[in-house]
Amino acid sequence: MSPAIVPQVTFDRPELNRILTVYGRMVAAGEWRDYALDFLDEVAVFSIFRHASEMPLYRIEKRPRLKAKQGQYSVIAAGGVILKRGQELAQVLKIFDNKLLKALNAKD
Repeated sequence: MSPAIVPQVTFDRPELNRILTVYGRMVAAGEWRDYALDFLDEVAVFSIFRHASEMPLYRIEKRPRLKAKQGQYSVIAAGGVILKRGQELAQVLKIFDNKLLKALNAKD
């Protein structure tokens, strides 16, 4: 008997496009430099780095098992603190709007 195949959790193309749009804006503002993608059995993770050798500044996670509960999307800070969680990726990514404005104002 073969073991059950557990599908990997991934970001679909629209989700990845939305995340990469935010990422691109923060790279252009000089705040972020690198990213990594991890696709595991229960979670897909987009990790954001200031420098490639550091721990991630933020992780954007998709956990479909939490869809009916807290929401499948979350933004987690470097210390493990959940900054925002929700059902809609666009709403969760709004956490970065203020960070982008601060970064752009600091450049002026």
